[in-house]
Amino acid sequence: MWFVLYYIVAIVVMVMHFTGLLARYNIEWLMLVLAVTVFPAVIYL
Repeated sequence: MWFVLYYIVAIVVMVMHFTGLLARYNIEWLMLVLAVTVFPAVIYL
């Protein structure tokens, strides 16, 4: 369940990044948070 939820959030953040929405609203740091959480999520899940 958490695995699927994590991937849904990751896909949404990546789509928002590539469409420019994160930069427009100054929340580009979400992409960095996603990048930091990839390794623990892969190891844990």
